Amino acid sequence: MLFPLSIAVKELGKRQRKAMAKLYFHYATMNAGKTTMLLQASYNYRERGMNTMLFVAGHYRKHDGGYVSSRIGLEADAEMFVSGDDLFARIAEHHDHTTTHCVFVDEAQFLQEEQVWQLARVADRLGIPVMCYGLRTDFQGNLFEGSQALLAIADELREVRTICRCGRKANMVVRLGPDGKVAKQGEQVAIGKDVYVSLCRKHWEEEMGRWKPEDLVGFAAAE
Repeated sequence: MLFPLSIAVKELGKRQRKAMAKLYFHYATMNAGKTTMLLQASYNYRERGMNTMLFVAGHYRKHDGGYVSSRIGLEADAEMFVSGDDLFARIAEHHDHTTTHCVFVDEAQFLQEEQVWQLARVADRLGIPVMCYGLRTDFQGNLFEGSQALLAIADELREVRTICRCGRKANMVVRLGPDGKVAKQGEQVAIGKDVYVSLCRKHWEEEMGRWKPEDLVGFAAAE
């Protein structure tokens, strides 16, 4: 059976779009502007009449509504995900009702390994680009489960850079407790009065007590 040329061209276009869809991981330390980038990218899609679907981790949220918010005041409604959610099924169902042109995931470090594979299938099977934004390591320098899986299978890795107090690139983070001291032990994630500070590897190692401080401006030097 022969198809009209217009139908064949449309079918080819669909296949090409599917082939172009990728899984991206934008990673950084704290306060590097990841969420602001996510919101700007989503806005760019919507400004052109395209639909986006936003996700944010719901593990530590006490309210029912989900939203993505940045430090500079930008925010947008989002779906929440928790451990055990089938993200491929949720996105596929949404896509059946509303054509989705891109999926954005904030706080992607909280994804489970299987959920990262589900997002990979969204790109591979549904032809929808997936943009993940999150931390690479925790305050002890260990990879998060979601970040480890994304670093392993994402099509493209993009580092979002910020700087340490010394001017070097910050690629680590320390946690300060309510007393202002650097926490060296504890749960991987703490929600409350804890503060996170981005540092370069050199100063992170000093603050964590792994090397004698070489300057007098750090938290460890003040103890």
